[in-house]
Amino acid sequence: MASNGPDREEDAAAATAAGEDEDTGAQIAPIVTLSEVAVTTGEEEEDVLLDLKAKLYRFDKEGNQWKERGTGNVKLLKHIETGKVRLVMRQAKTLKICANHLVLQSIKIQEHAGNDKSCVWHAADFADGELKEEMFCIRFGSVENCKKFIEMVEGITESDGKHVEKESKDASDAAGLLGKLSVDESKTDDAAVPPPDASVKAED
Repeated sequence: MASNGPDREEDAAAATAAGEDEDTGAQIAPIVTLSEVAVTTGEEEEDVLLDLKAKLYRFDKEGNQWKERGTGNVKLLKHIETGKVRLVMRQAKTLKICANHLVLQSIKIQEHAGNDKSCVWHAADFADGELKEEMFCIRFGSVENCKKFIEMVEGITESDGKHVEKESKDASDAAGLLGKLSVDESKTDDAAVPPPDASVKAED
């Protein structure tokens, strides 16, 4: 009579394991085919002037308190063609935009009272899909990064101010030239018109 001892059970288990490990060579096609999709960030035509890790807060006027907008990298991006600079910050994990506005002459940035790693400023922000006046506070990991951020923003706003002044002067000069041209044309037209008695003398 055959024995059903431990040896037979071990042999059966080994045979089963060998069957499971055996490569049948069968090709299983995926049910869904995924194709590569080009992902654009809107930053393709911009040069990165500054890229620092920080935590951003927004002042809630209704609740009269600061609310966290997210932790991530704040960037200062300069457009290749227009030369305009904007501030963009995305949350680290979700990449959701938590700040997106132009760095203009009107922006006044200053250190946060009581924290030399933080600074505050006002801006017309577009992070939520509509232009809203916001008050931001950003906190960096070091005093050096905070100073670097402030100096860079101040340098951009100063440069933008000079650019605006130049555009205003150019517009004023152009308006002056147009006004002078109009006066000269008026004088020319007046000189071309003969005096009233000139035609009478010609007929005589």
